Amino acid sequence: MAQLDKADLEQMTDDYLQSLEPERLVTVAKNLRALAVEQLEKLEESSKTSSRPPSSDSPYQSTPKPDTETSPVAAEAESSVLAPSAEGSSEAGAVDPKSDEGAPSAPPSSPGSKGFGRRSAGKQRGAQGKWRDQPLKAERTIPHYPERCAACDAPLGEEHRDAKPHGGYYQFELNRQGQGFSIECQLHHYYGASCSCGHHSQAQPGQGECSVVTGRKVQLQLQEQVLIGPMLATFIASLSVRYRLSRVKIQEFLWDWAGVALSIGSLDRSIREAGFACRPVVEVLIEELQTAELLHLDETPWYESGRLCWLWVALSAISVVFFIGPRTKERLLQVISTAFVGWLVTDGYGAYRWYDHRQRCLAHLIRKALALSQAVDAEARQLGQWLLEEMRELIHALATAGHDDPDDPGTRRLQQVALLATASEHPKLKALAKEILNDWQAVVAFVSHPHLPVTNNEAERALRHAVMARHITHGTRSAEGSEAYAALLSVIETCRRRNLSPWPYLAEVIALRRKGLSVPPVPMPLPQAA
Repeated sequence: MAQLDKADLEQMTDDYLQSLEPERLVTVAKNLRALAVEQLEKLEESSKTSSRPPSSDSPYQSTPKPDTETSPVAAEAESSVLAPSAEGSSEAGAVDPKSDEGAPSAPPSSPGSKGFGRRSAGKQRGAQGKWRDQPLKAERTIPHYPERCAACDAPLGEEHRDAKPHGGYYQFELNRQGQGFSIECQLHHYYGASCSCGHHSQAQPGQGECSVVTGRKVQLQLQEQVLIGPMLATFIASLSVRYRLSRVKIQEFLWDWAGVALSIGSLDRSIREAGFACRPVVEVLIEELQTAELLHLDETPWYESGRLCWLWVALSAISVVFFIGPRTKERLLQVISTAFVGWLVTDGYGAYRWYDHRQRCLAHLIRKALALSQAVDAEARQLGQWLLEEMRELIHALATAGHDDPDDPGTRRLQQVALLATASEHPKLKALAKEILNDWQAVVAFVSHPHLPVTNNEAERALRHAVMARHITHGTRSAEGSEAYAALLSVIETCRRRNLSPWPYLAEVIALRRKGLSVPPVPMPLPQAA
């Protein structure tokens, strides 16, 4: 049996098939059937039936998981705040004021198994716990004193301070030193002081907002009394979000290169804490987007606990906001509200078409026309090549002219070719022509407004790192994880867009939020010298 190729199929026109004798027509039909079966089997291949990776599976054809109660990331990830585990004598390294070593206490119980195949995440009930092999040894002691009297608000001097601390905790913190860094174990001591009014005030670790997640036994509490300091938490979040390392790889990296042993639960808590701390910053960035003159929008499939969601990105010249949710107009309006009056640069998704001031990404249309220019059908190949040339010529003419011309003949030619293609029987050619005509004002908006970009490459490049992370991690495991991941991406990419290092700012945000204080917005870029 002959192996048919593209050149053979181009010759098999209606006239050719009608001219064949019955015996030869049956032979041709057999060869075409064999080719169709081969291609159908390739289309039906998936990661479960071949060696293809799971990332190559279509997100629209995946079998949805049954709705079950979203399990917490790990019981010890939250309980480590109060109980000892592999990261030390306790999550906050709590110590007795008369001793430099904390006394371990029994870990709290974790959620039990929900049956075979539906086990909750984290440590299971009855499983053997893990403890730190050696007690923590402080390399530096940091004292904390009350600055003012809690009763009369009078300043407290050194002469009124207690000689012994009333409490303390251990904490690992990252210190940047020239061209390197080190992680030291710090001992934070808290002292009291007596005021002349007779009131005795005590310094206490700061405490911020608490994340309330339905079904979670121990909520995520922002507080200073934790084992991992703000800069080290920022470093861990950068390894996870920016450099796409798994929790296990981060644990291995910290032990091999810094000699610091931290549990998976502590690492996971730090990453979620960093994302939760960035919520107020993201709210400010969303407000900044409403005043932008030009916004790029794009989205890509994302998985949350195995269910299909979408990772969106909205970016202006100096701000970037990521968010995860359904692919609906209502979700989009939560970020791009009706207060926005600028221009949008998007692809052809229908959720964007409600907005009038929009530029359609021509790169998507050019790719479709390029595919049609290589089609087997002669008419589709000819008209596809014609559409491709007209769109490229229109972009080139505007780039060389440097001024707007609403009556440019290139737009009329493109419209005429699209009208001609709507009469074609080729489904893909007809669909492309209708897509151009139905969204005509957005397709040619750049002709009347030359400052508009003709592609949405800015948004696609912003999504590139997230797409690579999706191929590695297959998404997030909960709504809380999705929100933390999107918030961290927003802050990191905004700082990069403003030519700032995101890590000192993120450490400052975590430190202030642990104290319950408001955080400053992302600094604006400095004006460039003329």
